[in-house]
Amino acid sequence: MSGSALAIRAAELDAADELGKIREQFVLDTVSDHAADAAGVYLDGNSLGALPAAVPAHVADVVAREWGELRIRSWTESGWWEAPERIGDLIAPLVGAAAGQIVVGDSTSVNVFKAVVGAVRLAGEGRDEILVDEGTFPTDGYIATSAARLTGCTVRPVPLDSLAGAVGPRTAAVLINHVDYRSGRLHDLPGLTAAVQAAGALVVWDLCHSAGALPVGLDAHGVDLAVGCTYKFLNGGPGSPAYLYVAERHQAAFDSPLPGWNSHVEPFGMRPEFVPVDGARRGRVGTPDILSMAALEAALGVWDGVSVEAVRAKSLALTDFFLECVAAYVPEGRVSVLTPLDHDARGSQVALRCEDASEVMAALIARGVVGDFRAPDVLRFGFTPLYLGFADVERAARVLAEVL
Repeated sequence: MSGSALAIRAAELDAADELGKIREQFVLDTVSDHAADAAGVYLDGNSLGALPAAVPAHVADVVAREWGELRIRSWTESGWWEAPERIGDLIAPLVGAAAGQIVVGDSTSVNVFKAVVGAVRLAGEGRDEILVDEGTFPTDGYIATSAARLTGCTVRPVPLDSLAGAVGPRTAAVLINHVDYRSGRLHDLPGLTAAVQAAGALVVWDLCHSAGALPVGLDAHGVDLAVGCTYKFLNGGPGSPAYLYVAERHQAAFDSPLPGWNSHVEPFGMRPEFVPVDGARRGRVGTPDILSMAALEAALGVWDGVSVEAVRAKSLALTDFFLECVAAYVPEGRVSVLTPLDHDARGSQVALRCEDASEVMAALIARGVVGDFRAPDVLRFGFTPLYLGFADVERAARVLAEVL
């Protein structure tokens, strides 16, 4: 299909897009921000989501009024103390969880540590092995190795395609990324969860590259524990706090390796012995990061009235259209597609292998098309359906072809 025909179809798709108006709720580039031939196209929301327009005013109010005027009173009068659970309940429907199972706070890495050690302790005696996908995000592997040292386990990296069959009677926990951060491959959460649990082990899912982009179904698929960040598809801002999901059936026995005064049943009792609070609050450790939580809470307002299913449908349509435009515009043989073409195996990003990927991405960014580069040769483009349109996608593929 010709470039003009693809541009016309992009305009038609944007006109019919039921999520198109949500774009107005974000701070995005305009044509005047860049060279005349390319308006800004932000395709790095899988690293850092765009700024929701409601965030600055809300954070300013928290700083000036809640902190500046109310000061210590805001822990009760402004709901600071309950923020980790309240914001967790806002995230819950986006990952298919009922209320009361998600607590917000700390980084993803810290929550991976809590979840993996907690899973090993839940698994009980006789299980001394932790399995990880051998292609996992490096930090997840580092954390799993440290958790293994702490719990007397060994870590065994396993190819993802062999993982279901590798779980055995000695396996305590399995840590899996829902979407591969390099290729954008979506892993089989229902099938792998069932396989791990059938062998008597517990599964911990890392949702960093799936929450806010596609349905997860934590409760429906019986997931044990899960963690995720909030600064990618949830648009919570740089360094925004992560979250920990503990299935209700495990909460009474969940033994966090990081007990803190915030997870004590009597936090202001200042008692020397630790007695854990009930529920997902056991995942709390220290004082909540209120300013970052305020930004996240305001950012989650863009999800009012939005279904994850509609977001998923648009995500697949956007990535399909991008691949079609790349095939039409880019010189044959110049790039190869790493991301699965099968919808059931695709997250919300497209990864292209390109020999001079680092230089190509630098040139794209200079022209206002922002993706990212993963060594040694991967161009990575993330698609956030809440603020991306089909004209953005067509323009990005066209500029990529011109750069190449």
